[in-house]
Amino acid sequence: MSLVAGRGPLSSDPAGRFAPPIPGGVVYIEPHPRRVQAKLDGHVVIDTEQVLMVHRQGHPLSYLFRADEVGELPSQPEPEAPGFVYVPWDAVDNWLEEGRELVHYPPNPYHRVDCRPTRRRLRVSVAGTTLVDTDDTMIVFETALAPRLYVDPSLVRTDLLHRSPTSSYCNYKGFATYWSMGEIDDIAWSYPEPPPESLPIKGFLSFDATRADVIAELPNP
Repeated sequence: MSLVAGRGPLSSDPAGRFAPPIPGGVVYIEPHPRRVQAKLDGHVVIDTEQVLMVHRQGHPLSYLFRADEVGELPSQPEPEAPGFVYVPWDAVDNWLEEGRELVHYPPNPYHRVDCRPTRRRLRVSVAGTTLVDTDDTMIVFETALAPRLYVDPSLVRTDLLHRSPTSSYCNYKGFATYWSMGEIDDIAWSYPEPPPESLPIKGFLSFDATRADVIAELPNP
């Protein structure tokens, strides 16, 4: 997620609009005043606070480094930021930002997660069997994504679910555990150890509307 992904303002499908319109293909580059480190074979190969962040449509969010700070690592110059280069994510073993290990991509400074208790109703059923029917839910507003309801597992027929081997990772919610029902895989997921910004949904479940019958009372887009 970034300014250029999802429904972000510079994406191909923005939620809002600019007035007057801005030209296509805009690249946004900004200072990123955080300490970024990279490790390769157990050694720190980048350690800097002189970082730029680049937002480019159709590309993942990425760091830019001063060319003299990346050593012998593979890199590509950034035409829009003379003197700075892009280092491929997989060129090193580990990336860290302010000591926090990252997976897949840098965290987005414009990304926000708001978890709010709500009385919005959630009903989930599979093949006529009701798994959830409650208005005691948590609504998650997450930048560039549609709002989503989560529910405490005590309000779910968890006796009908079993753990799936599937896993995924989000820089803002952590590693996800998935749940299946019978032969229907991955109908729900939860975050057992989310970072501080997402602690209110720790262990709560959300359901995939393409794999289960989900009726969720959500805000109008």
